[in-house]
Amino acid sequence: MPADDFVVTPWNVEGDIDYDKLIKRFGTQKITPELLSKIEKFTNESHFMLRRGIFFSHRDLNRLLDDYEKGKKFFLYTGRGPSGHTHIGHLVPWVFAKWLQDKFGTKMYFQLTDDEKFWTKQDMTLEKTSQFALENALDFIALGFKPENTKIIIDTKNIKTLYPIAAEFAKRINFSNTKAVFGFQNDTNIGMIFYTSLQSAPCFIEDMPVLIPFGVDQDPHFRITRDIAPKINKPKPALIHNIMIPALGGPKGKMSASNENETIYTTDSAETVKKKINKYAFSGGQPDIEEHRKKGGNPDMGDVMVAARDGKKVPLGTGINKDGKDTFISEILNVVGNEIIVSLKDKSAHSIIVKDNQEVETFVDFIQSVIEKEHKILDVKILENSIEIHKG
Repeated sequence: MPADDFVVTPWNVEGDIDYDKLIKRFGTQKITPELLSKIEKFTNESHFMLRRGIFFSHRDLNRLLDDYEKGKKFFLYTGRGPSGHTHIGHLVPWVFAKWLQDKFGTKMYFQLTDDEKFWTKQDMTLEKTSQFALENALDFIALGFKPENTKIIIDTKNIKTLYPIAAEFAKRINFSNTKAVFGFQNDTNIGMIFYTSLQSAPCFIEDMPVLIPFGVDQDPHFRITRDIAPKINKPKPALIHNIMIPALGGPKGKMSASNENETIYTTDSAETVKKKINKYAFSGGQPDIEEHRKKGGNPDMGDVMVAARDGKKVPLGTGINKDGKDTFISEILNVVGNEIIVSLKDKSAHSIIVKDNQEVETFVDFIQSVIEKEHKILDVKILENSIEIHKG
């Protein structure tokens, strides 16, 4: 695969994803400031995942909100393929869905596709996927969804509910369609070919529109869902996509159970999380403080970074990274309290948390002067409890 290319499918995510390119490739719509304002009109606040660009793309969200304003309610649906422990990448759409449920007072359906993981992973048994489904369900419940408005569906346990809807879908999906979308081959098992029908079923479990927050890698399934929906006299689901949360080792691909050292699980202890971050997190720094003071950062490992107080790391200044891409701060998008929201030249948004309003003013002035090329960064030193950045 070329260095500047990437792959995003329901079963494989590779490369450094350019989300602007992905929007064009998938044919989705970018979340605009106008759409963010429309959401805030109903919620009276902006969710941090929207402000930071973690949710970046959608299908028909404007239509759903317009209908909601006219009094037409909707429900929420998301899910998880239970092939292992829950990690922080899985939590992203769940946390956002919890906020949506609170703000819009909606019903919530959570699908655990134990059948799909059994079909797609050669080393998986139904017993294993069922066990992980129950474990993952506990992580979902722990986020605080309203019990009276929340239902958990496990495919093999709730098939009587799902199958009549899935059958309607399956009749209208042909193999050439799924082959074109997913690249299925002659040796692809029938379970995988049928699966999109089952993932579509919860979209129509209520007689009202649905909004689905989920990782963008699952969009191909729901493209088929949206194509078929009018054929069974159902509204097309509205979708809102989150970015793929990268592994600790860097922006290539996504956090995955296939690389446990660079993945943070909900089952990890605090000490384990600390060790993983210290040992495997992508930064370009040296192994310890003394080495970093002597040698400085390694530019071949990444960009010069400033560590935000919430643990995020954001490239500073203006320049070229190791892949030849501009990835440094290009614009200050907003300031909310002690949070500074910035855009990088790769169009992604990031948040920097500082101590107080005085630090906000100092940091904003500093970065703006670098962006406008009045000054340039001469040196960055990572100290024990702080970072020193020198400009000239």
